[in-house]
Amino acid sequence: MSVLDQLLVFAFMTGAVASFIGDRRFAGTLLAILYFGQFLLLVKLAPLGYGAQPVVSAWQPALFGEVLVWRMDALGWYFALITVVAGWLVTWYASGEWGQGYRERGGNLGLMHTAVAANVVAMLLLLSSGNLLSLFVGWELVSWAGFLLMVMNGRESGGVSGPAGLRYITYATLGAMALLAALAIAHHASGSFEYIDLIDAVDQMTGPTRVSLVIAFALAFTIKMGLLPFHLWQAPAYAYSPGPGGAFLGAISSRVGLWGLAMVFGSLIGIGRIAGIELIPGWFDLRDVFMWVAALTIVLPTFTALRQNDARLLLAWHGIGQGGYMLLGLAAGDALGTGGGLMHVLNHASYQAPLFLAVFAVMHRTGTSDLNRLGGLVARMPLTFLVMLIGIIGLAGLPPMNGFVSKYLVYISLLRQGEPLLFILAVIGTLGTVLSVFKLLHNTFLGQLRVEHMEVREAPWSMLIPMLLMASVVVVTGTAPGLVLDWVASAQAALGLPVLDHTLGGAAGLDMLWVSGVLVYGFAVGTLLFLSGNKSRRVHQFDNYAGGHFLTAENQYQYSDQFYAGLMHHIGGWYRASFTWAESVVIASVDAMSAAANGFFRRTQAVFLLLLATLGSVAWLLWGVGS
Repeated sequence: MSVLDQLLVFAFMTGAVASFIGDRRFAGTLLAILYFGQFLLLVKLAPLGYGAQPVVSAWQPALFGEVLVWRMDALGWYFALITVVAGWLVTWYASGEWGQGYRERGGNLGLMHTAVAANVVAMLLLLSSGNLLSLFVGWELVSWAGFLLMVMNGRESGGVSGPAGLRYITYATLGAMALLAALAIAHHASGSFEYIDLIDAVDQMTGPTRVSLVIAFALAFTIKMGLLPFHLWQAPAYAYSPGPGGAFLGAISSRVGLWGLAMVFGSLIGIGRIAGIELIPGWFDLRDVFMWVAALTIVLPTFTALRQNDARLLLAWHGIGQGGYMLLGLAAGDALGTGGGLMHVLNHASYQAPLFLAVFAVMHRTGTSDLNRLGGLVARMPLTFLVMLIGIIGLAGLPPMNGFVSKYLVYISLLRQGEPLLFILAVIGTLGTVLSVFKLLHNTFLGQLRVEHMEVREAPWSMLIPMLLMASVVVVTGTAPGLVLDWVASAQAALGLPVLDHTLGGAAGLDMLWVSGVLVYGFAVGTLLFLSGNKSRRVHQFDNYAGGHFLTAENQYQYSDQFYAGLMHHIGGWYRASFTWAESVVIASVDAMSAAANGFFRRTQAVFLLLLATLGSVAWLLWGVGS
């Protein structure tokens, strides 16, 4: 039994334990231990060397006469590491007081543990898929496991999670059909479902066939990533999932779309062949389409996040925008761009998950995520504030956190390739992120403490330790990004992409060891100067003065409603309701066709239609045999 087989068995065993005893008080702790076991097996499996051969599973079942192959290479290992660590830490988070509170509020904690375990198993099967057929099986399992996690929080979400989950599965079904079409095209061209046969057949494909294959793959994977214009399902689906489940989905689940696109841009088709598909000869090709879709995905959802008053929705909209940076780097195609795009997957997971968990910790203590009903909690929840501070610096892409490094690599790649407009859009997205995360931090932790939150206490250690561990990853990999870039370079080599030349401190002239050292030195000097003054005195949050007013319990001066009214007045017309309108047109069209079909079937004899269908099927089979 290979190490990959051991990992899969361990993952299935974790799911079985979750399904049988997930509602017990000790279940969360036991499951966290099992996830840690999966993590140790991944460490043992680690294919870190360039050109390392994939680890193949001995389990190769047959499906309709075709063999399902499971193997894990450096790219799959990289995504699997993020998946298992996210599953481990969110389960740890739910193992104590949060899980008890969720159960007391009527939530099914056992079902949530089972859903998280099912998502981890499905992700591992997908990431270790060794041919196109096993990829499709894994893809469907991931879609339905995510759906289970999204729709199980109906009571706590006020009934929003059900419709959000149904919208997701509608989009996911469209993506599955696109992936099925890609498999049909690939099998027709190569005669098999093996990756190597598809790679050999790509050069022999006609132009229209190759374009159809790229579009079918792209449609499937971009829907899962929530890229424009298929992004409307993602924010509510992730935001209203049960706390740790939403953090898991936001951290890694949607990023399997980038894993699929990396396979397409790298080994299966190749970035050069995609760039060779010219839409406007000499000026605009199919690769440019991906880059502009990525850039617009960075900007529009990010500025949509500005308008959110619910902290969960604000973070979920940012998750969509961050996917744009990943695709933009990947589509750039060079070592810097693909390195930045792949590194941003881990970076995003390391700050998005603790940000979600920090918000749910605030909800656990206050009962709300409404930014108009919070404020001043830094005095009551200082460690949760620290987690959110580190997370928003990483999300905003500012030094010394890891988000800065991956975005920097993408920026430099765009500038070196002569793409100033795309570079400007990426920077505008970063500016929008800074604006909105300032609102998140300010209205949650700064300003006045509300009277009803005077007795709020810090989150328990069962919730704090997983958050602090994730936040430490943001700091450590920001200071020493080479730790992650080693894995990224191995993934690039596995895909056949140019490998990023890097050091422990970074790449492309960036040395985060020096940058972090300078920032820490400046902060230390500022702290010493502040403390040496000895002229400050501690006052209560209701014994303060700002903006010409004495601040009392009756005078709440911070709110998030219309927080950026002036800015939205100027930019709102660019995107207001445009995608919602487009989606409503599609929904109305589908409803009309459904109504017409329903009326037709109700007014026609069902037996007669069944007879026609049967005769048609028999005729088709006879024609196939005769030919």
